Amino acid sequence: MTKSLSKIEYSLIFLVLVSFLILIVPIINGQNFRLSTETLDKAEQKYGSSARKRLIAWEKLITNDTSRTDLEKLEKVNNFFNMMQYVEDIYLWKQKDYWATPIEFLGNQAGDCEDYAIAKYFTLRAMGVDDEKLNLTYVKALTYGVHHMVLAYYPSPGEEPFILDNYETGIHPASKRKDLFPIYSFNGTGLWLAKQRGKGKLAGSSSRLQRWQDVMRKMAQDDLG
Repeated sequence: MTKSLSKIEYSLIFLVLVSFLILIVPIINGQNFRLSTETLDKAEQKYGSSARKRLIAWEKLITNDTSRTDLEKLEKVNNFFNMMQYVEDIYLWKQKDYWATPIEFLGNQAGDCEDYAIAKYFTLRAMGVDDEKLNLTYVKALTYGVHHMVLAYYPSPGEEPFILDNYETGIHPASKRKDLFPIYSFNGTGLWLAKQRGKGKLAGSSSRLQRWQDVMRKMAQDDLG
């Protein structure tokens, strides 16, 4: 039985939602998405000249998109970010669990599963995909015996989602991913316990909400827009 949320957890959910809206609304139209010269300069100084090129390529992916369907956008975004290198947080950030922004991820040209999923999520949002269709989802990767994060896309509420994953280059319906066992999912509005192949009840997890809020705070500081 799921325990009730505490006042602190409700407050965190509220802060996450407000932060999410502040960040996303200005860039909901991909044509308005711009990385400032200052942001590009800082990235180049920190990560090198190749990072600037990756960030410009990311901006063009969003602003030059002519996809007619969400599925076309999913393919482009999934392919773009799956070119990055997988590196665990402990080696990359000297921390056990660090959630990077897309700029940090592209700057390093490396990250772990959370970084792939988060970058894909925000990029698709900037390209106009509805928030209600996207959920970052924690799963158990049965092949490797590890906990793992993927991005789930729901064509419509209650419909079977498609899975965007850095372990698998192709995008497949959840029912085809027998190697993944869903645990819980979330987006800008909170955390959700996963039912077998869909969404479930809101679940309290202040640590996850805090990391999510930290990502959005860092993105706002990166001057997106």
